[in-house]
Amino acid sequence: MYNLLGFGICFFVILPAMDLQDQLKKLFPEHQPSNEPEVVEETEHVLFIQKEPMICKYERRKGKATTIIEGYEGSEEDFKLLAKELKTKLSVGGTFKNSAIIIQGDYRDKIMNLLKDKGFKVKRVGG
Repeated sequence: MYNLLGFGICFFVILPAMDLQDQLKKLFPEHQPSNEPEVVEETEHVLFIQKEPMICKYERRKGKATTIIEGYEGSEEDFKLLAKELKTKLSVGGTFKNSAIIIQGDYRDKIMNLLKDKGFKVKRVGG
């Protein structure tokens, strides 16, 4: 864009509309697209079930009720997946910090039932 004596002059180039297939043909002229559907296999992730019980306790942090789950012996990624699943099933906020799941609110009974349904042993601490 040029500015001559206070007048703005703009030049616009109008390009023909190209969909994604046309753009790909232009970039890769030798490529022949296949018409076969892409098969994606999804395997369900199985959590490590431990022998020792997980600890489910209640605390007040900054004046707010929190439920803390500790004592998982499996991998950290499994524990993070478990935290995400608990938060979505309970529709609450929470986080995963220092090998503990911290859920906002007092949901000990519901969390203990969900974990028992998954095959975990759970121990209630505090109240």
